[in-house]
Amino acid sequence: MRHIISILVENKFGVLARIAGMFSGRGFNIETLNVGPMPDSKFSRITATIIGDSSALDQAIKQVSKLVNVLEVTEYSKGQATERELLMLKIKVEPKQRTEIVQICDIFRAKIIDVAAQSVNVEMTGNPNKIKAFLNLVEPYGVIEMARTGGVALKRG
Repeated sequence: MRHIISILVENKFGVLARIAGMFSGRGFNIETLNVGPMPDSKFSRITATIIGDSSALDQAIKQVSKLVNVLEVTEYSKGQATERELLMLKIKVEPKQRTEIVQICDIFRAKIIDVAAQSVNVEMTGNPNKIKAFLNLVEPYGVIEMARTGGVALKRG
């Protein structure tokens, strides 16, 4: 099962490694992992998408909470959070196909950020299902290169 975990930590050396090691040591697959500073640069927020058993996850969250430098751990149940990813993509495009790519980008609210003779670079944000649907449509053109952040999330309300 897929779980989104938000962890507020002190921005110190080795904290991320300890947290990632704790999850992997318990048999969880970390699907995505994002870390970014908070407005007060003494703190960072780690957002991890974890694949694993729900009952074992509860124990892992308790253990992460006990780690030094961890201030708060929140697990978002399905529907409790808004989740977004950033995707940057270089797509192979012949000049006669550009109109099609522009239309697909418009439908998904993606932005073309660079145009070259045989390719375009696209930036897009959205939930994982939107990202997947976009990738399915542009794959036939040829994906040259891709960078994807994985999910970041905030609690609703």
